[in-house]
Amino acid sequence: MRDIRIDYPTEGLDESSVPRDPLLLFGEWFDSAVDAGLQEPNAMTLATVSLTGRPSARAMLMKGFDASGFVFYTNYDSRKGRELDANPHAALLFTWLALFRQIRIEGAVTKVTSFESDEYFETRPVGAKLGAHASRQSEVIPGRAWLAERYDRLSEAYPDGDVARPEQWGGYRLVPEMVEFWQGSANRLHDRIRYLRSADGWSIDRLSP
Repeated sequence: MRDIRIDYPTEGLDESSVPRDPLLLFGEWFDSAVDAGLQEPNAMTLATVSLTGRPSARAMLMKGFDASGFVFYTNYDSRKGRELDANPHAALLFTWLALFRQIRIEGAVTKVTSFESDEYFETRPVGAKLGAHASRQSEVIPGRAWLAERYDRLSEAYPDGDVARPEQWGGYRLVPEMVEFWQGSANRLHDRIRYLRSADGWSIDRLSP
């Protein structure tokens, strides 16, 4: 593994020329990831912490972002849901290694409205809707056959595909307080541009790699 190395032939990132709003730069980088044909460019790592201070992380899919924050959906009864209820702060990590880029985001998390959750749930394929009902996310189950049987029973119960959103399933919005853009550069002198939110807006500084 010592010989697995790559240099980063990029133009770098200059804090004097980035937008004042990190959401604008995030949008530019996200569009670049989409245009590059990267698989699931909206994939991100979500890190949460329990009340006892134990961290956990998992891959998620971002399903929306705007000036109000970053939105994702899950089962509220899952481990991540329980941890967010107990400690409503989290971190996100977007990693686009093919572009030598990553973005770290930290902030407070709140549930989206029931209307937003209903609206998004309606856009999901029928199979995914049934899966949301079948899954008892993060709970121990007897086996794959148990899950498949629950899914099959639900398929029979909703032959027309008109599946309502489960009460325990919905969205969260992370409101960013810190956003850091990482751009790989030659000789490991990577660019790290950090935005911090304050009452006066966003401040911008550069971190040492």
